[in-house]
Amino acid sequence: MKLESSITGSQQSFDSIQELLAKANEEKSGDELADIAASSAAERVAAKDALSRISLATLRENPVVPYEDDEVTRVIQDAVDETIYDEISDWTVADLREFLVDEQTTEEDIDRIRPGLTSEMIAAVAKIMSNMDLIQASSKMVITARCNNTIGSVGSLSFRLQPNDPTDDIENIRHSIREGLSYGVGDAVIGINPVEDNADNTKRLLEMTKEFIDEWNIPTQNCVLSHLTTQIKAVKNGAPADLLFQSLAGTEAGNESFGIDIDLLDDAYEFGKEHCTGSGPNFMYFETGQGSELSSDAHAGIDQVTLEARCYGLAKRYDPFIVNTVVGFIGPEYLYDGKQVIRAGLEDVFMGKLTGISMGIDACYTNHIQADQNDIENLAVLLTAAGSNYFISVPMGDDTMLNYQSNSYHDASALWNIFDVRPAPEFAKWLEAMGITDNGRFTEKAGDPTVFLKNNQ
Repeated sequence: MKLESSITGSQQSFDSIQELLAKANEEKSGDELADIAASSAAERVAAKDALSRISLATLRENPVVPYEDDEVTRVIQDAVDETIYDEISDWTVADLREFLVDEQTTEEDIDRIRPGLTSEMIAAVAKIMSNMDLIQASSKMVITARCNNTIGSVGSLSFRLQPNDPTDDIENIRHSIREGLSYGVGDAVIGINPVEDNADNTKRLLEMTKEFIDEWNIPTQNCVLSHLTTQIKAVKNGAPADLLFQSLAGTEAGNESFGIDIDLLDDAYEFGKEHCTGSGPNFMYFETGQGSELSSDAHAGIDQVTLEARCYGLAKRYDPFIVNTVVGFIGPEYLYDGKQVIRAGLEDVFMGKLTGISMGIDACYTNHIQADQNDIENLAVLLTAAGSNYFISVPMGDDTMLNYQSNSYHDASALWNIFDVRPAPEFAKWLEAMGITDNGRFTEKAGDPTVFLKNNQ
């Protein structure tokens, strides 16, 4: 197996698939911190060239973590449709790229070959694609999912309403929900990151959000993003949860750092089938983010794009309603600036959609990263063009509990208008019935949270 290139005028060789994948990656501060990045632009170009010429079979036969050592690898490898794989195994990574960006390739064509791909193949092709390639290919792929409404349908763009509060104050959260709904967001989920991760608090927040949803007949779903075991305990104690949430990593060791394994995820999935209050059939919610494995010293020398693709391969096992990458949240150690954040967001949504999951993003940044609100708005525009299923939105773009910046509630209308898209169909009808929109456009009621006070009805 030759892993070499002379495209830069001098022979460059690579010792392993793992090294080749890492050095073919676009510049990322996380890979540099892990000491696995290309040492120069020339080495990066050489790695991309060498990677483009290896076969999909080579990637299948050389997972970045051996099958016998890692349960995430086993999940990904065991899920491959061998018949489809046999048809495409001789393709090179360059062949896969050409297939994806070819204007003659349809959504149905991509859907057909998807079961034959592994996460390493998906990561590899992402590495040799430009930003525009990623957007073009992503825009072809339509992945829908359903809980209490339908997300990802053609012509729709959804938003998670994230009403976090630094003290988990019920009334403050309720006010934030009112504001978000008045701007038309919340169809992906009304999801709260709790300050206190315990079953009683999780139950309290789930009961409040479910009561609000039922009171106003809102076609959406609720979720409290405490640890999966905490949510299960809360539901066993009577809490109404439409979705079950968990953060995922791309290695077994990374998931251990989150306090989970495949057995727990499998058990939670079966538990959710019986006990989640959403109509389904999709009721799992996962979050990921480039660099999370490195932050827990569980990266095994693997680059963060490949690890992120493996997160999606794991998530697919549970047919999730939504998966999102918190792309700029982890910090500048992993994604240094706006350019790296934008690239990672495009990679992640592309890889998630090619994996076949309902993929969205928290287009966000922390205050110590070299990025600003323009970078995040640029990413939101690019990913709307790419067909991201949803974005996270927070009041005024500033999450006062998690202390980071994201898209605001009122960013939604700008993206809907620029791209002539609308919220999830059921939610869009509800907005019309509430008088917040009229023929898809905001009315004078929009942005007025008192719409959701009974004494104003």
